[in-house]
Amino acid sequence: MTVTESSAPARQVSPAGRETLEDYTLRFAPRRYRRWGSGVVGASALGGIAYMADFSIGAGIGITHGTVNALLAIAVAAVIIFGTGFPVAYYGARYNMDLDLITRGAGFGYYGSVLTSVIFASFTFIFFATEGSIMAQGLKLVLHLPLWLGYPVSTLVIIPLVVYGMKVLARLQSWTNPLWLILMVVPLAFLIARDPDSVRRWLAYAGSDGAGLSTAAVFLGAGVCLSLMGQIGEQIDYLRFMPPKTRGNRRAWWTAVVLAGPGWVIFGAVKQILGVFMAVYIVGAVGTTAAVEPIEQFTAVFNRLLPPWLVLPLALLLVVLSQVKINVTNAYSGSLAWTNSFTRVTRRYPGRLIFVFVNLAIALALMEADMFSLLNSVLSFYSNCAMAWVVTVATDIAVNKHVLGISPKHPEFRRGMLYAINPVGSVSFLASSLLSIAAYFGLLGDRLQPYSPLVAITIAVLLTPILAILTRGRFYLRRTDDGINEPLLDENGNPSASPYHCDICHQEFERPDICASATGGLICSLCLSTDRTGRHILPAQPFASTANP
Repeated sequence: MTVTESSAPARQVSPAGRETLEDYTLRFAPRRYRRWGSGVVGASALGGIAYMADFSIGAGIGITHGTVNALLAIAVAAVIIFGTGFPVAYYGARYNMDLDLITRGAGFGYYGSVLTSVIFASFTFIFFATEGSIMAQGLKLVLHLPLWLGYPVSTLVIIPLVVYGMKVLARLQSWTNPLWLILMVVPLAFLIARDPDSVRRWLAYAGSDGAGLSTAAVFLGAGVCLSLMGQIGEQIDYLRFMPPKTRGNRRAWWTAVVLAGPGWVIFGAVKQILGVFMAVYIVGAVGTTAAVEPIEQFTAVFNRLLPPWLVLPLALLLVVLSQVKINVTNAYSGSLAWTNSFTRVTRRYPGRLIFVFVNLAIALALMEADMFSLLNSVLSFYSNCAMAWVVTVATDIAVNKHVLGISPKHPEFRRGMLYAINPVGSVSFLASSLLSIAAYFGLLGDRLQPYSPLVAITIAVLLTPILAILTRGRFYLRRTDDGINEPLLDENGNPSASPYHCDICHQEFERPDICASATGGLICSLCLSTDRTGRHILPAQPFASTANP
């Protein structure tokens, strides 16, 4: 699609097409679309963390390394994820952009963040495959459906829900949250009340390696947990629809951002701890392989509390409900990431829906290849890339923007306003991920191998500000003037809601989503992204200090 054909995305072809466009896949989410209150957005975002993989992750760490090492690993990972997630979640909610758009202006450049979009898309299909595998295990146990058939069933059930974007997802997550909490929390509370000695046995469990308290075991476990760092991207896919922050809603706004942004890891850590508890509780009866499967865990818990005829149906309901709640988010966020990458590289906008099917096809292939049996190994490797990306972006926001004042405070995402590649984030990310992967595979020595997560974090934290200082912020902004006199932010620091018309697609957009065209008139960010000739891109300005324009 050339820029002269950019009106195509705005055609009212079907309800699905309208919903696809309303999700503002490649652009700032306008105020007129953000009709939900802080509480609704926060609850919807938290609904997306109902996944069962946490129980498997915690169980795998606990069974291998013992309860004490597992608890310390979970705590270390939670602190790191919360600290790095806070600045990016705030930017997503404050400036109404997804993590890819934030990444562009946080040290990576317009094309530099394509690689991180692929990393994020990988996160979504890896965890889609994990949750789909867990649902297939439930279908096999309860309905005797073979796994090879359960995998496509758990995939296809998501498609009708994810076609319709934020409107349907918000309703789904809000309506199902209470039932999910009841099914998960109440049986475990009754179990502990009826068998208090189970807590002592749990804390005393030494794990299959029997090594006792070990810093190496703690960081090996933390590396698995840190693979979930990319979850902040899915949280931001909801948080970008937060209402403007005002004096009147300040408390509710901050509560929603903190709890549904970095605070997701608190709920995730609790689930991982419960996974350790349930695995230890049932390992003697079912063995180490089955003890890490959530369907086996909850079936065993329900067996001790409920009539036999109710056990399997409730366990299956919990697993299916959890899988649907998270996998609509995985499919939705993955489609956004793929669309972002494809449109920037090819300058064509095929629509988000096609990439829903791409993401689900990859996830299904992973399920059929039995990725679940290698889950902790896959996640340990993947965590190196996820940490390198998120820590680099968080460091640029927290240090380069707000401490050093080198990086522009307002996140820019529009083509032509950014350089193609910014070495600050791109080099930091590549160095951090490659060195941590080398450490993970033992290439930097056996002693450093368990600490590959620390390598990823340390390199990203140190190198990001060093490169910003060395380059003097030269590669953040290609232009500081987008050709429109009105500021991007209003008097309250929120993105301006002033309407403008794109002279290419003739649609209305709000101020942050529009800029001047080099040929005259105004052009929206999507038309600019799909300009294959480049004739609408404003010329670069002579370099001056671009910090905090």
